[in-house]
Formats: sequence, structure tokens, C-alpha cells
Amino acid sequence: MPIALRATEIPEVLVVEPQVFPDARGIFFETYRQDAFEQHGIRVQFVQDNYSYSSFKGSVRGLHYQVPPNAQAKLVHVIRGKMYDVAVDLRRASPTFGKHVAVELSDQNHWALYIPEGFAHGFQTLEDDTVVIYKVSRFYSRGAERGVRWNDPALGIQWPGPQPNAPQQLSERDLRYPALKDAALFP
Repeated sequence: MPIALRATEIPEVLVVEPQVFPDARGIFFETYRQDAFEQHGIRVQFVQDNYSYSSFKGSVRGLHYQVPPNAQAKLVHVIRGKMYDVAVDLRRASPTFGKHVAVELSDQNHWALYIPEGFAHGFQTLEDDTVVIYKVSRFYSRGAERGVRWNDPALGIQWPGPQPNAPQQLSERDLRYPALKDAALFP
């Protein structure tokens, strides 16, 4: 299979490792294969692709999610640059509630991260001019949009940026998100 899916510390969050085919012109690899996901019991239909460009190393985006019935699964890729990608389990009944997975994605390792519904997602760029694309399983809904504060101590995320836990760039919206204890959560 040209794509391997590898479980992380939170088994539902998967690292997607494609088989890369290099030649004198460059490289080729598959970014998504439905059959590979189905072999892992994942039946997801992606309905929207998103593009994110971050000018500066150290930029943080997140931690974002949408509440039901608009909850989204995501498949996240870096097509230029490098980032520290984070998924936080917001499912109250989960044994991994409040825990997170962090994976370095880059245009060099070509990995992707699959994040199921019930998780918040965010990332910090590790290089200038980082470009991220990601598929989502439900359309964006402004009314369903929520977030958790990126630096909530309860999450224990060790952001690697130029200044640990002090990003260079963060949106006003992301600065206003509540701590985990005050956030809208999943059952």
C-alpha cells in the first residue's frame, strides 16, 4: 500500500506516511487513499479543502474545532515549510480526555496527521513561509466554531517556537479562547 497509517499515543489520531517516489524531476506520492483509511476502520468523507499560509516562524493557529452537528475530522499536510501539529482530545468520556498528540509535519517528511471528530487542532510554524492544506469532513460553520486557549497549562503542550510558549504571531480570536475547563466539549 502506498500509504501507511500509524497510531499515535492517542490511537484514533493517525500519522499518515506516504511512500515517496523520487526521480530526476522531483517526487511523487499519494496524499490520501480511501481504501487505506477503510482498512483502519475509518469511513470519512472529506467535503472541503482549506489552505493556510503563515509568513513567520513561530506563528500559532488554534486550538480550533467545531461542535456537533458540524464537528470535523481533518487530514492535515504541510506542502511548504515545517510545523508542530497538535490534536487535543475534547471527548469527556475518553480515557485520553485533555491529552494531546504533537507531530512535526514538513515538506521533507511528507507526513500528514489524521484528526477525528472530537479533537481540537492547532499548530505552530517552525519555518517562515509555511503552507498547510487540510481536508475536513464537514463544511465550515461560523456558528459551530469553537476553540481552546493554545497555552492552557492543563493541556501541557510544550510549543517549540523561537521562544518557548510565547509565539510571535497569534490572532485576536485565538487569544480570546477559554481554558479547557471552560470550553464547550464533546460527550
